This record gives sequence, C-alpha cells and structure tokens, in this order.
Amino acid sequence: MANTDVAKLRASNRQAGRKVGGSIGIFMLLALLGLFMVLPIYLTAVMSVKPVEELFVFPPKLYAVRPTLDNFRDMFRVLHQNRVPFSRYVFNSIFVTVSVTLLQCFFSSMAAFVLAKCKFPGSRLINGVIVISLLYQSSVIYIMQYIVMAKLHMIDTYMALIFPAVASPMGIFLMRQSISQVPDSVIEAAKVDGAGLFRICWQIVIPNQKPALMTLIIFAFQGAWNIQAGSVVFREEYKTLPTVVSQAATSGLARAGVAMAAAVFMLVPPIVIFMLAQRQVIETMAHSGIKE
Repeated sequence: MANTDVAKLRASNRQAGRKVGGSIGIFMLLALLGLFMVLPIYLTAVMSVKPVEELFVFPPKLYAVRPTLDNFRDMFRVLHQNRVPFSRYVFNSIFVTVSVTLLQCFFSSMAAFVLAKCKFPGSRLINGVIVISLLYQSSVIYIMQYIVMAKLHMIDTYMALIFPAVASPMGIFLMRQSISQVPDSVIEAAKVDGAGLFRICWQIVIPNQKPALMTLIIFAFQGAWNIQAGSVVFREEYKTLPTVVSQAATSGLARAGVAMAAAVFMLVPPIVIFMLAQRQVIETMAHSGIKE
C-alpha cells in the first residue's frame, strides 16, 4: 500500500508540474502578445512629445531625451489658422459620431432581431450575404455609394458622412449572434400575451442585450470617430477632425511632430470608450458563438 501511495503522489506531482509549466508558458505567450499590442501605442505617445530633431535620430530611441508639448501646441495653432473655427470641427466629429452610433445600434438591433427570431423565405440567404460581406472592406462599394449619394443630392452634407456608416454587417452579425441566444419560448410567451414584434424587440429582447450593445457601441464609435470622407465633403464647415488633422499632418517633414500629436489626440476618445466597456466586450465575444 505504501508503494502504491508513493507512486500516486509522484504522478500527481508530475501532473501538477505540467500544469504549472503550461500556465507559465501561456502567461509568457500572452505577455509577449500584449507587449506587441501596447508597443505601437507607447511609441505613438513617445513620438508625440519628442522635438522634431529627435524624430529622425538613427537608431531611434524608445524614449524622449528632451520631452516637450510643442507638438500639441503647434497642432492646435495650425488648426486654429483655418477660416472655420476649431470648435466647428469638434462639433462635426461629435455630431457625426453620435448620430452614426445611435442609428447603427437602432437599425442593427431591429435587423438582427428579425433575422434571428423571425422565419421568412430568404432569411438564410440574407444571413449568408451578411457573413460574406464581413470579408470585404467598405471601399469595394465606394463608387456605388458615391453614385447613390450624388443622385440623392447628399454630397457636401452631413448625410454623406452618416448614411453610409449606418448599415454595418459587423453590427448586425454581433447582434444576431447575441439575440439568437434568447429562448424561443420567451418570444412565444410574449406573442400569447398579445405583444407585437416591435414591442417584443424593444421591451423584451433588446433590454437583455447589454453586452452586445456595448460591443456594438464601441465598434460604431471607433469607426465613426475616424470617418474622413474627404472625397464626399468639400465644404470646410462640414469637415470632421480626422480630415482636418490629416491635412495638417501631411504638410511635410517639418510637421511630423504635429502628425504624432494628432495621432495621440485622435486615439484618446476610442480608448476611453473601450476601457469603460471592455468587460461587456469580453463577455459578448465569449458567448457570440454559442447556440441554444
């Protein structure tokens, strides 16, 4: 008996050692991947506080020898030199971002509910088209979008920035995956009580989709905040911050510091939104592929 117990103890220790070794290996791999993800953000922040003469030093340094905020001052000075006030650009970006985020959540939620819980001819085909459309960039249909907007007289208006971004295959896909987890018995019980589809969608299903909605808000906000669309909006008073900042940053090597400062300035709002809702994103991604 004693020999048997010793053998079991040794086997248990070896198995525990393998588990600890595997955990350490996974931790090291995740730490390495995290470093690769954080490094570009760190370098952007460091480059934004470097003087112009330090930006072209070779070999490049991972820190600023003489950090300065002159790049940010130059960025705001350049933006204030335009004939349109800087506050107008901020308003345009906020208005477009909020409008796209709200409309995308609204239409994606309704479309996802219909595709997930309503049976009708062609539903599988539509779902397949949505999945396939995830493989393509929006630039594939850019010419068609421009023609449609020109026919509808939306060029040089806010609608040229908002409408093309409202329809989001990724948003519909995420919401459909989440809504498909709702038991059909809940839908049937609501129908028996006399509730219509619109009421079921907005009073029963959508209130229980907070993780998916938060994920969609993050993706929609990030996409809308970075909208430039300089080829559909030519009037200065309708341009957004990314468009104006990119114009100011592409004015030669002398404004390379301004470009780095602009990158940090544009990076802050999406990061803040993501940090406020990252737990909901993780929960949604963990359950997005689970079927009932």
